Amino acid sequence: MAKESKNEVAELPFEKALAELETIVQRLEKGDVALEESIQIYERGEALKRRCEALLREAEARVEKITRDASGKATGTEPLDRE
Repeated sequence: MAKESKNEVAELPFEKALAELETIVQRLEKGDVALEESIQIYERGEALKRRCEALLREAEARVEKITRDASGKATGTEPLDRE
């Protein structure tokens, strides 16, 4: 995959990356894509999958963190990013 394409994927918001990934999966499942193109879109799909996973991990971490008392027992949650 070209460097520009990797940079482009790294900038995509979650919704656009997921939508494109779904389109790629549908095309590959149909089986009517030429071999070389299948390889190229599969590689892009892998990059999109990694982007979506990274964005989900970031979102989960920002949503909340578990607060614990001195003994390590969970006491509740609080926002991770306090401003």
